[in-house]
Amino acid sequence: MPELPEVETVRRGLSPVMEGQVIARADVNRPDLRWPFPPDMAARLTGQKVERLRRRSKYILADLSSGESLLIHLGMSGRMLISGDPLGQFVHDHPSPEKHDHVVFHMANGARVTFNDPRRFGAMDLLNTQTAGVHKLLSSIGPEPLGNDFHEAHLVAALKGRNMPIKSALLDQRIVAGLGNIYVCETLYRARIHPARKAGRISAARVAGLVPIIRQVLDEAITAGGSTLRDFKQADGELGYFQHSFDVYGREGEPCRTEGCSEDIGRNVQSGRSSFYCAQCQR
Repeated sequence: MPELPEVETVRRGLSPVMEGQVIARADVNRPDLRWPFPPDMAARLTGQKVERLRRRSKYILADLSSGESLLIHLGMSGRMLISGDPLGQFVHDHPSPEKHDHVVFHMANGARVTFNDPRRFGAMDLLNTQTAGVHKLLSSIGPEPLGNDFHEAHLVAALKGRNMPIKSALLDQRIVAGLGNIYVCETLYRARIHPARKAGRISAARVAGLVPIIRQVLDEAITAGGSTLRDFKQADGELGYFQHSFDVYGREGEPCRTEGCSEDIGRNVQSGRSSFYCAQCQR
């Protein structure tokens, strides 16, 4: 499942060809993905100007001139592919349609944006822009980790007295938006905190110290173009490469990268997800 850096990478890739541009035609080639598309979705999108592209947690939101916003979730295998870009940043030729091209946006500037999703775990919905924050998928999401509302005082208060493991707490979207398994593992390694430690038993100073580390890890991943696991690709088709910088994720049995540490990276399963850590460095 793409995490915040991957989704932000896609948003930035789409921005040059969609933001400020008109959707000349929208093709909706099936009735549903994870759930049914909203009624008359193609007609409601056609002719609308994309006023703004933004991200909320792991969702992309396209604010339209109609007063509606298109919500996009990539799911496990969803990709937004760009062709025919008049700015010359992407492949010029439009490819032949593929079996899993479920929604296609024909932009008035000549670009084509295709949502391709072989496993159909992605989703799209149309919602009122002014009340988007109360949508069932967005209403309970916590502050953005790169935004001003995510700060030391917030995280210390949110974790105070929590009996859950720190990793589970950071994965809780009500506490902080957009963090997933990969970047929580990387964050806890840099913070030298074991993923199984009870959140409420970690000192306020160490909890506060997680905030700049989270931001640093996400900034590095976004700069690197997002990580590529399984099916994720950037909007221009180029693979992300932050995975080459992982310190612990996916490195079970390999040496810890901390200088002077002789421990190998370990792995255990928490809530059905693999946690990677160094038992010597992380306490």
